[in-house]
Amino acid sequence: MSPIPSTSIRRRRFLLYTVLALLSVFLFFHTTGISWELPSILKDSNLPSLSRANIVSLVKFKQDSSQGSQKSKFDAKVDEIYGLIHLVTGEDEENQHVLVNMREFDPTEPVGMDVYAPGEVVHWQEEAERLDEVYPMVVFSKTFCPYSKKAKKLLEKYELVPQPMVVEVDLRDDATQIKALLTRLTSRSTFPNIIVLGESIGGSDDLNRLHENGSLKKLFEKAGFEVEGDV
Repeated sequence: MSPIPSTSIRRRRFLLYTVLALLSVFLFFHTTGISWELPSILKDSNLPSLSRANIVSLVKFKQDSSQGSQKSKFDAKVDEIYGLIHLVTGEDEENQHVLVNMREFDPTEPVGMDVYAPGEVVHWQEEAERLDEVYPMVVFSKTFCPYSKKAKKLLEKYELVPQPMVVEVDLRDDATQIKALLTRLTSRSTFPNIIVLGESIGGSDDLNRLHENGSLKKLFEKAGFEVEGDV
């Protein structure tokens, strides 16, 4: 009786290992309840074969889609108030005409961030961080409003560094739009409206209340201000 060739033994072992591997995969999906099927693009009967180029293309498409989705979610975390702050702190005086001249603009409804930066390419997460650093406080005020005057006078006593950015809304062409936006974004329709790090801390009465109970200075310091006034 002649011995079984070694190649025949290796072939049988390979087949045995293949069957065992396939059985293990089947049992895994069966016991875990996980369903699996080929991607629809691979089911196309018109594709003669799956080349290396196909695989690279599919992987790249999946990565690009994932990154695009993550970027959208990342940008979506930036509050719309930063769009408004970006607009009102711009050095170009023409910025105040942006909202006025925009067709079908409804300030009472959420709008895309690109509305506040037409023609610009803005990475809003980075811009929000920049605005928090350069303009940590934005005071939406009106020149004739006694409450606005009272709030600005109190803020002067604190001698904050950096100084608050004061936006005199009544001197702007887009005053009506800004008032409507602030009403929606901060739930405040009156002036002044004081924004610290993207959050409204209220108006004149709220500011004075925080001052009287001794928590206003702590609030400013926590927000990154240097308080140089003797308060």
